[in-house]
Amino acid sequence: MTKAMTAYVAFELIAQGKLDPAQTFIVRPETWAAWHGKGTSMNLRSGESVTLDALLHGITTVSANDAAEVLAEGAAGSVAGWVAQMNAEAVHLHMANSHFATPNGWPDNGATYVSARDLVRLGDAIITRHPDLYHRYFGQKQFTWNGVTQHNHDPTVGVIPGADGIKTGHTNEAGYNFLGSAMRDGRRLIMVIGGARSEEERTAASRALLEWGFTAWRSQPLFARGALVGEAWVQGGDARRVGLLAPRAISTVLPSGTGKLADLSIVYRGPLVAPLAKGAQVAELEIRVDGLPPSRLPLVAADSVGKAGPLDRLWNGLMGLFS
Repeated sequence: MTKAMTAYVAFELIAQGKLDPAQTFIVRPETWAAWHGKGTSMNLRSGESVTLDALLHGITTVSANDAAEVLAEGAAGSVAGWVAQMNAEAVHLHMANSHFATPNGWPDNGATYVSARDLVRLGDAIITRHPDLYHRYFGQKQFTWNGVTQHNHDPTVGVIPGADGIKTGHTNEAGYNFLGSAMRDGRRLIMVIGGARSEEERTAASRALLEWGFTAWRSQPLFARGALVGEAWVQGGDARRVGLLAPRAISTVLPSGTGKLADLSIVYRGPLVAPLAKGAQVAELEIRVDGLPPSRLPLVAADSVGKAGPLDRLWNGLMGLFS
């Protein structure tokens, strides 16, 4: 499932204009010798020219180890350079319990590791930040390269209504795993299976977990994208408060058949200190449902707040006396 991060980094670079799906990379003889037939393969040939588009299909559909290596070398100049970008994106996504040492997840004695929560963060970022690329490259049933057609091992696409990805994985160290997602009636679920003892066990668990998620839980919409959720106090700014907006639609899930409601609170380390940039994450919305661990979602500043000038400080001081 490491390859999901490799795909995400490529998607980010495509969005920034630094990579183009039509651009080509050459399969170095050394790379071919090291990865030809090693685990799952795209059956690349030494010296051949291959597009980024084809490499991404190989990575996401057939989990090609050789494709991930060629992409890493071609896009970053070296595997080490690509892995550094993977870990930088992991930090940006707050994947606090993950680290990558390869672009393809080949066993490395634990140097590469992930948590289920972090994989959900990654899956969410892939889908929400790059929906068009997600649907182009993930959830495809098969891929053909150099005359060889290979099939996706995804246990849900075409079987579970609404299922559209994301990535299976298997090593002797980690067992049979799956980062999966499905969407029904405007509601998307992302789930993780880890450490299954067989492909059959992974398949059964994946399908059961998604169906349970859709039938045992109901969605409660909370805030639309861009909605004003509340305000936060600001220190040393040309405004004493700043509005807090939902950067995306926010909802929570509750047990089906119950009348429970979620308890909401705004959390931030305050007062916030100016200057603040419009759109910057400055607080979180904490959602609590009885019997479940609390969850937090980001809130962003509705406006920019500059540093206070002399008159601003005087006014703020006077307002503080009468507040």
